[in-house]
Amino acid sequence: MLVLGLDPGVALTGYGLVECGRSLRAIAYNFIATPCEMDHASRLKFLYDELSFILAQYQPQQVAVEEIFFSRNARTAMAVGQARGVALLAAVQNNARVFEYSPVQVKKAVTGSGRAEKGQVQFMVRAILGLASIPQPDDVADALAVAICHCHAGIRPEGYL
Repeated sequence: MLVLGLDPGVALTGYGLVECGRSLRAIAYNFIATPCEMDHASRLKFLYDELSFILAQYQPQQVAVEEIFFSRNARTAMAVGQARGVALLAAVQNNARVFEYSPVQVKKAVTGSGRAEKGQVQFMVRAILGLASIPQPDDVADALAVAICHCHAGIRPEGYL
């Protein structure tokens, strides 16, 4: 089963496609950077178009997204929420089921501890997927982490096991 993990943001969205099975395998991972000279609405459309292309190209059955956790800055929280909404819409319109995980669930699935530091999560993402180096920027490693979390949840295309 192919899972697309997402770490949505307006300026930068990390994504990672992971094949779930007896072992986990990274199929593709990268980030989408929206042009900063665009207005906000245009950046959201750009993100939607790029995610739709990735979803159409790889056709993952399921998409995993981390739940929003923060923020002191309401403006930042709103922007992330909008990017997240665009990502969820793109997933559903491309026939992928969407699953959401808390930051604690993701950390626990990847490191064994829900209180792990970002560096520990990144180290384990590299180790679990057998990557030569830690994916950069952080958003990409975070997207792969949420995909790994989903693979470990034991959910199959037809539903829960």
